Amino acid sequence: MRAPVPCAECGARGAARYRCPRCGIAYCSVPCCRTHRERCTPEPRREAAGQDPPAAPSHGPWSLEDILGEEDEQDRVPLQKLKLLGESEELRDLLLNPHLRQLLLALDRAQDKSSLMRRMMQEPLFVEFADCCLGIVEPPEKENVLPE
Repeated sequence: MRAPVPCAECGARGAARYRCPRCGIAYCSVPCCRTHRERCTPEPRREAAGQDPPAAPSHGPWSLEDILGEEDEQDRVPLQKLKLLGESEELRDLLLNPHLRQLLLALDRAQDKSSLMRRMMQEPLFVEFADCCLGIVEPPEKENVLPE
């Protein structure tokens, strides 16, 4: 794991966890990523080596893989486990709640998702939703459970 460095955009000390795939500049958040993306110039070595820049995804100029660094790879949930979310009756029942649906829409539309997420984690309904999702993709380990 790399030692944290200052964010090239906002200067936050030791907070830069992500790297630009084009030029390698370190940044700390989605807003800093967006700011950097507007000014980013591709790394000269890539062009000199005759490599084409990675193809842009159809939904935007960068993909999630561009934002996540190698140290974030351990936090990535495999597609197979994500599919389990769609099969959960408990999660489906929670998503019938109109208030939860509004919370999720607001989070999806928010510019600063991380600060809104912190506020939503104070909302019991959202915490129940998050716990349900985590319980599905990361079931609790049963090593400390006594046999029945």
